[in-house]
Amino acid sequence: MTRILLLGGTTEASTLAKTLAEAGADAVFSYAGRTAKPVSQPLPTRIGGFGGVEGLSEYLKAESITHVVDATHPFAAQMSTNAVHACEATDVKLCAFERPAWQAGEGDAWVHAGTIDEAVNALPDAAARVFLAIGKQNLTQFAAKPQHHYLLRLVDEPDAPLPLPRTTVETARGPFDVQGDTALMQRHGITHIVAKNAGGAGAAAKLIAARDLALPVILIGRPQVPARPIKGSVAEVMAWLSHSPV
Repeated sequence: MTRILLLGGTTEASTLAKTLAEAGADAVFSYAGRTAKPVSQPLPTRIGGFGGVEGLSEYLKAESITHVVDATHPFAAQMSTNAVHACEATDVKLCAFERPAWQAGEGDAWVHAGTIDEAVNALPDAAARVFLAIGKQNLTQFAAKPQHHYLLRLVDEPDAPLPLPRTTVETARGPFDVQGDTALMQRHGITHIVAKNAGGAGAAAKLIAARDLALPVILIGRPQVPARPIKGSVAEVMAWLSHSPV
């Protein structure tokens, strides 16, 4: 009997959840719990961490999980790494549902950074107005350059003081469009964008807007995770599930 754990948090995860529900699959959707009001899913849903590799391994055994689909954000490296090791330890089948990384096109002014710290260092020394489109998890490092004014776009209002002295917060949930992101950058006088290379159409609007406005983008590369099968579409994941019998 196939029982699926879908590690979610992305648009792709929500799309897959809908397909699994329509197919009558025995599946559980898991949220990390980083947003106050996560998107409702058509599957039984759990919210919160597992407690590392050991905790996830215990959950997989206790819930008789046979297949795990990792559709977390491409930068959720710790969760993805834990999933690889927990599935290996419990002999549970695993695949990642991952959107391709963005590739620079004509007119893009991208600076590639391997880490958050490299992105900080890539910002100018002179005061700038920076659209810091990286979520709320890695803001502390940018306090090293407090001269900049940072625009943050977050799903939820901050529940604690931000580590950046000059900050504007806009709350919004994607996907976003080019017209809206262009207007956002013009309204705030943005001169630089910092973003994670998350890939996907839903978050690409800011990059297209930056191209149209001739603004430089500092793009942070994806972290490394252990090797695992990667699927690029709902159809590929469903085929993998049907051809990976228990």
